Amino acid sequence: MLAALCLCLSATAQDKPFQWRSIGPYGGDARAFSAVPGEPQHLYLGDTNNWIFESRDGGANWSRLGKVDGSDDLIVDSIVVDASDHHTMFAGVWRSERPDGGLYVSHDAGQSWAPVPALHGQAVLSLAQAPSDANVLVAGSLEGVYRSLDHGMTWQLISPPKDSPLGREIHEVESLAISPRNPDVIYAGTWHLPWKTTDGGAHWHNIKDGVIDDSDVFSIIVDPERPAIVYVSACSGIYKSENAGELFHKIQGIPATARRTRVLMQDTHHREVVYAGTTEGLYRTRDGGREWQRLTGDNVIVNDIYIDPEHEGHVLLATDRSGVLASTDDGVTFADSNHGFSARKVEALVADVHDPRRILAGVVNDKSDGGVFLTSDSGRNWAQIAEGLDGRDVFTLAEAPDGTVLAGTNHGIFALQAGEGFSDPHWEMRSSVVNTGTRIVTVMNGGRKVNREEKVTIPARQMSSRVAAFDLSGEVWLAATTEGLFTSVDKGQTWQGGLVMGSGAYHTVAAYDGELLAARREGAVLSKDGGKTWDPVRLPSKVKDIRKVAFSKKGELWVGAVDGVYFSRDFSKNGGESWFWLEKVPVRDVGDLAFDEQTGAMLVSSRSSAVLYAIDPTTLTFTGTTTGFRLFLARSAGGVRLAASLQDGVLVDPASVVVTAKQEARGSDKKPGGESSLVHPALPQR
Repeated sequence: MLAALCLCLSATAQDKPFQWRSIGPYGGDARAFSAVPGEPQHLYLGDTNNWIFESRDGGANWSRLGKVDGSDDLIVDSIVVDASDHHTMFAGVWRSERPDGGLYVSHDAGQSWAPVPALHGQAVLSLAQAPSDANVLVAGSLEGVYRSLDHGMTWQLISPPKDSPLGREIHEVESLAISPRNPDVIYAGTWHLPWKTTDGGAHWHNIKDGVIDDSDVFSIIVDPERPAIVYVSACSGIYKSENAGELFHKIQGIPATARRTRVLMQDTHHREVVYAGTTEGLYRTRDGGREWQRLTGDNVIVNDIYIDPEHEGHVLLATDRSGVLASTDDGVTFADSNHGFSARKVEALVADVHDPRRILAGVVNDKSDGGVFLTSDSGRNWAQIAEGLDGRDVFTLAEAPDGTVLAGTNHGIFALQAGEGFSDPHWEMRSSVVNTGTRIVTVMNGGRKVNREEKVTIPARQMSSRVAAFDLSGEVWLAATTEGLFTSVDKGQTWQGGLVMGSGAYHTVAAYDGELLAARREGAVLSKDGGKTWDPVRLPSKVKDIRKVAFSKKGELWVGAVDGVYFSRDFSKNGGESWFWLEKVPVRDVGDLAFDEQTGAMLVSSRSSAVLYAIDPTTLTFTGTTTGFRLFLARSAGGVRLAASLQDGVLVDPASVVVTAKQEARGSDKKPGGESSLVHPALPQR
């Protein structure tokens, strides 16, 4: 029986929709720098998730200012701080999935932003302000070059329309530069070749002499002291002109494989020193381009460079995956400089229920810069634990009652290991699949040959599939993988299982009182014998596209689906004779369910929403908390609510932190001895 539960649900909306706080792990994709003119230690940083960050100490620490707009998929590729009004800023943004974006302006130093109507919906790829006249700004989009003569109040297209013969050439403007002495001299780099105007866009001419045809021009810089010196980077290499772009010659020394030089930057202290940020590391020339030296590893993808004019030798890099890298020794060494900057995609989270300061987060898409990160001080500091994972993505983390921590990756299962005092933390593969089977053997019985079945152990193999979910709460551990469902009775040393009901597409699991439950999009299965056999679960026909299953304290079964939350009180007793659709809970496209032991509520989140819902299993009333971030999953530890976000790292609910602090001050929830649930030697103890 299925009923839509409408009348007994009452939403208790919060009067104060607390915006949650991102606490790391630090790093991720950093895209563009900008410094406040005359204040070289006051920096802004754009990322690939539409956020603007600020630093007032030269990039040592960052704070999250706000989003350019409400989207999550805008890439902030260029930022300009108005030289005449430092509270005014411009940001050029674009989307990678479609030709969309815009130009945005802020008049309160990046706290809030408004779109510029003239470039609404256009992918803005480049932006520049004239060094000799702050009234003049130019923006490059897929449509062409736009210019403002009034501090960005109004904009006009100054390149030929796309339907004109010349307009078919000057579009997809990836880079821009303005002469330091004449604001009418503008250089534009397109996805085809570089162009130049000397009269503010009335006339344009191609400056391709010496440049290989069909070269994407990523960056243009003009020497501020010698404007005739122009550098251009393209997919075909780096070029230099000594006559204001009329003739270029290709600079030698950059390896042929590192052709995508995304950014060029001239040293403010030494004009013959030029840095080249490429998709294969940072290069530098000290002699105007005759010889180049690589300063980083070839795995560093550089998107932008900042040369500190106040402190010689101080260089910042905005990179993919590594966030901000800083050097204080003129590029000899680089180190992370990401405190406060988090643009990580966290898909796995384990928090110590007795010490919410201790959190493990698993990230994806970061290769050698990813893996698992640990904080023991509520996110003030994070340590990367990636050894043994070999750059694998981590999709799920789980902790067993004995403290064992397992990571499910895109290629197998790993267990966290460490020596005394948490020395040498690393991961060891625990993906050995040892199944049993039967074979027919012939034996003699009374002088006659008789066939009989005999159990045999199938040779062990290593699981190589993606691991989607664990349940380690009972004696039998359960894992869902793309190869099927697997169980372990020896703490993950070996696993048994495979396809169930002919399918390996199970992605969510749960256990209660010895029974194991697993679900795929189309249905669920239950095992009452530790995973040896599985039977289909009777679910309401209305339930489509199952996303998550979970049990609450008394064995109630919760199912999160594309159209919301379903609930059965009697599943553990009679297999779910009665079901309810919690229609009044305004959540759809459910991404995660998790039971909060502290409050007794079921936490529900959707990856398309920034609201976390908490449902009381007894009264079926709920609260909704606005977080300000799109959520991947949510957890509770010691009364503190945490979440993994799609692009912004680990989040914490400030309201729950305040409540917990008050409780601790009263001593109401302090346990004798302060024992931590994460007691495995792999994790540091208090």
